[in-house]
Amino acid sequence: MAVQDPGEAHPGAAGEPRWLLLIHQLPPKPAYLRVRIGRRLQGLGAAALKNTVYALPRSDAAQEDLAWVLREIVEAGGEAVLVAATLLEGLGDEDVEGLFQAARSSDYARISERARKLAATLHGKRGASRLPPRAAAELRRLEAQLAGAIALDFFEAPGREAAEGRIEAIAARLRAATAPGSEPGTAPRPRPDPRQITGGTWVTRRGVHIDRIACAWLIRRFLDPRARFAFVAPRGYRPRPGEIRFDIYDAEFTHDGDRCTFEVLLDEAGIKDPALRAIAEVVHDIDLKDAKFGRPEAAGVARLIEGIAAVHRDDERRIERGAELFEDLHRAFRRTAR
Repeated sequence: MAVQDPGEAHPGAAGEPRWLLLIHQLPPKPAYLRVRIGRRLQGLGAAALKNTVYALPRSDAAQEDLAWVLREIVEAGGEAVLVAATLLEGLGDEDVEGLFQAARSSDYARISERARKLAATLHGKRGASRLPPRAAAELRRLEAQLAGAIALDFFEAPGREAAEGRIEAIAARLRAATAPGSEPGTAPRPRPDPRQITGGTWVTRRGVHIDRIACAWLIRRFLDPRARFAFVAPRGYRPRPGEIRFDIYDAEFTHDGDRCTFEVLLDEAGIKDPALRAIAEVVHDIDLKDAKFGRPEAAGVARLIEGIAAVHRDDERRIERGAELFEDLHRAFRRTAR
């Protein structure tokens, strides 16, 4: 079958098809071919619209990847065609995006749960001799799985923050446990006092979501009104002197045990505001998805944050819109407390 050339456009280009569809039919034998093709498409992150119709967001890389799968199908005696498509009736763009998000959310949930179990084995262990066997190897596997899920996360699926936060907390605990001269009972690396920071540059990961948006509001509202924010890649960033990192790998303020970064910042600042504690519980339930506090507000706040993230790609704009949300939530909780 011939391949229809989708051109050089990318997803979302005005007037251009958003999707690449691989439509195929496999021969009945060999039986393993169906499994092999299914795994190849799964490895690309393709979403199944029908049993024989798979979609990817349109891009040059996706076109090349699907063209190789098409060739494999044809060489095995099957039929396939690759088309650029605009959805008109039936499924809409949001429906297809939801399929991609559901797949990645499932990946993040599975990784997060494995990270939670690994973290439980590390609880209270600081000395290298007390580390459970193969903990470092398991962490590397989790990091590789997370990187793979992120590479296929085309539409910012929920759950990434929770998985990243738990893995970052495990990595920090392992580093502390295996540091030269570390012994059981050794104090962890001291954090700066967040109440003493003025006009600081606070660094976090790009693509802010619930925990980082809430932290940014907390910082500017209660800790450092003149704070500036910088958004960087999740790994490999080397902080400059005076920068304060939060909710990022090896940060001064990040997940600690089963606490999200907002909880850590609030505890370190020593703020006793019941309304802020209630917000911390909401952020925890959304970020870690463990329903630890069972806050009824979590579902609504999560949907609002998802809407902010969907509408605004710019991180500063997300923080601005999120600040309005958390300011109103803080007022509501204060009124309830009274």
